Amino acid sequence: MDHTTIGIIGMGLMGKMVHACDQRDKFETLTEEFSDYNNVSIYEDGYGVSRSSDYIIYSVEAETIDKVVAEFGRATKKHAIVGGQTSCKAPEIAAFERHLPQDVEIISCHSLHGPNVDPQGQPLALIRHRASQQSFDLVRHILSSFKSKQVHLTAEAHDRITADTQAVTHAAFLSMGTAWRANNQFPWETNRYVGGIENVKCNITLRIYSNKWHVYAGLAILNPSAKQQIRQYAESVTELFKLMLGGHKAELERRVKTAGEAVFTAAGRRGEPLLLSDEVLDRFSLGKVPKERTPNNHLSLLAMVDCWWKLGIIPYDHMICSTPLFRLWLGVTEYLFRKPTLLQDVVNVAIADNTFRSDDLEFTFAARGWSECVSFGDFSSYRDRFEGIQSYFAPRFPEATRVGNEMIKVILEKT
Repeated sequence: MDHTTIGIIGMGLMGKMVHACDQRDKFETLTEEFSDYNNVSIYEDGYGVSRSSDYIIYSVEAETIDKVVAEFGRATKKHAIVGGQTSCKAPEIAAFERHLPQDVEIISCHSLHGPNVDPQGQPLALIRHRASQQSFDLVRHILSSFKSKQVHLTAEAHDRITADTQAVTHAAFLSMGTAWRANNQFPWETNRYVGGIENVKCNITLRIYSNKWHVYAGLAILNPSAKQQIRQYAESVTELFKLMLGGHKAELERRVKTAGEAVFTAAGRRGEPLLLSDEVLDRFSLGKVPKERTPNNHLSLLAMVDCWWKLGIIPYDHMICSTPLFRLWLGVTEYLFRKPTLLQDVVNVAIADNTFRSDDLEFTFAARGWSECVSFGDFSSYRDRFEGIQSYFAPRFPEATRVGNEMIKVILEKT
């Protein structure tokens, strides 16, 4: 165990942990960057890493996993252990089965958090697909250095849970960013999006757009369960917005409360403490909190719970495998739906107040647009949409990351 050589193919933000490589044109830069590390050897490509390593991790985009494994998999050292850390395991496992020699064992992993989050205490999924107990114990020992909470799953269970906890969450915030850009808004600079629940919306949206596009594209497009869920979210947004436009208060109220009962009361949350408090929600703001707040109908939150209800998802069932962003999003939806007076106010505002109508219109367009993009399976289109909005918000990323890290630290202490 002390002499196990670890190989990393792909040195992106999640792959710098050691025999390692990245794209060939990065060889000299990486060699210089790691020149002071005696236990890290940089190779020109994956052949050298595969030939010399006992445990090899493919840290590449889900979109390219098959191509990369096809190129380097046949060079894998005899009896080595191979895994990947993509967010979608179906194409990853398929690539390993298709291109790796039969004497190679397969144990994959997935750190359920972003590259800028401390891994200590965060969920780390381990997928023992084809391996002995001895090899599995070795991988568990190696990855224990992260001090994460190891969760053992099948590839199928992993993809279902990540779709339940991440796909729709990402779609909601991608849609918010799209809508704000369409309205030429930096939301934290207006009183309408500062304080309370609005702080979480702004911080998480900027946090998502500050990352690489492929982190979200792979999960959304390649995960078998994700397309259906993202489509349902877009349908929930559209249907609820139509009820608001039509002034159908009784139907809107009935639908919202039915969804809330199914997701929160049926989950046994009545009487349980809220994940987020007013003090926590107000603490993390990118702008100055006004004395009087503009009422919001919170279409994005109403649609999220409606979507969970329609899909039969109880979000608390997956807390052990949930990301920090999902726990924050669940916290604010719970905060709204478990406060009857606040929820009633939101329904009243949705019917009688037009302040957010233009925002809601763009948000509805955005949710449908992202759903269509995912359904087409077009990575290029996804990237163009994502990076266009990313460049719009880029100047505020450093501050949003700092505030977001503090917010995540608080929510983790409570969950």
